[in-house]
Amino acid sequence: MNRSTRPVKWVLPLVLASALALSACSNASSDDDAAGSSSGGLAGGGSGETYRIAFEGPLSGDNQQLGINEVNAVELAIEQANDSGDLGFTLELVRADDQGDPAIAPTAAASVLQDDSILGVVGPSFSGATKAVATTYGEANMAMISPSATNDTLTTSGYPTFHRVVPPDSLEGTQLADYLATKNYSSMVVIDDLSDYGKGVADVVQSALEGAGVQVTRLGVDAKTTDYGATAQQVASSGAQAVFYGGYDAQAAQLAQALQTAGFEGDKYTGNGGKSSVFTDGAGDAGNGWYFSCGCSDAVTSPDAQDFTAAYKAKFNTDPSTYSPEAYDAANAMIEAIKTAAEDGAPTRESVEDAVNDLNYTGITTTVAFDENGELEASSQVINLFQQENGVITLLGNIKEQ
Repeated sequence: MNRSTRPVKWVLPLVLASALALSACSNASSDDDAAGSSSGGLAGGGSGETYRIAFEGPLSGDNQQLGINEVNAVELAIEQANDSGDLGFTLELVRADDQGDPAIAPTAAASVLQDDSILGVVGPSFSGATKAVATTYGEANMAMISPSATNDTLTTSGYPTFHRVVPPDSLEGTQLADYLATKNYSSMVVIDDLSDYGKGVADVVQSALEGAGVQVTRLGVDAKTTDYGATAQQVASSGAQAVFYGGYDAQAAQLAQALQTAGFEGDKYTGNGGKSSVFTDGAGDAGNGWYFSCGCSDAVTSPDAQDFTAAYKAKFNTDPSTYSPEAYDAANAMIEAIKTAAEDGAPTRESVEDAVNDLNYTGITTTVAFDENGELEASSQVINLFQQENGVITLLGNIKEQ
């Protein structure tokens, strides 16, 4: 898709609205300025021009850990690109905190769009937030590469500049259900948190299970719920042999504790939204035994990610976690697109978007090459299975091989 280019208009970075003051998180870089930007390293910069990449995701609130995992990786990628000395320009990072909330995401996106030096967005992290801003970013020709937004409709709703480096919920749900079918369960409970992500993946799991002849009891529990006791009692009294939860980590942890209290002894599963240290810390020993399906990799154990893991730990004093390596690939893919666009003069949002569409970038988790809808090529989509034991979530491997 080729669009006419226009010169980039340089303006001073705008101070973001106080309602979205971009929070400094525990693992975030300490050199952030008042506008939520950070250099990510300022070596290089041969032409003297500065271009900016925004990260939009949850940097405060209940889901901030996922945002921290991702923005740290983006910061590292930008720092390394600047330090390489071969860009011919300097890159900067801008943080836009949407808390993973569809109601807040449009304000975060507006703050990004008013800075003309921002040429691309890594994110948003969550599917609901992405739906809330994808049309706006598309109208502005702003390329988006999400490291973790998995709802199926994001690549079927005509969002012209949306791309992602992870498989959709339909693939995760179908492959998980195929795996569950090998367990010979006769009945399961499927719960979702009523979010775009949670309901979407739970719908796929339920449909595939029922297609395999498994009796499914379906429950919906709003993510704002703080007491999962009644839900856990329903599960325990249902006679089901297993439960699947479609939702996010903090809520999955509460459900895990409630199921333990209710005496449920069946198998317990959740999707990529539940796989994080937030679940592990919140669930305590009630989280042991839980399984997680995820279109994500484990940077700590992956041979292809060892250099990334070492650099991440050296910079942030912690191992990379869920979606850190995917965010690193998304950022490096965006950097590659800006480099390509800059070969023909000053890059613009339009020329960067065109370069993203034509990417063939080999990352540490996948080959970043998109179809016309912004989906990864099918051969690059892998769903892994993880399990928590003794307070540690470990990779079991490709779910199709389990």
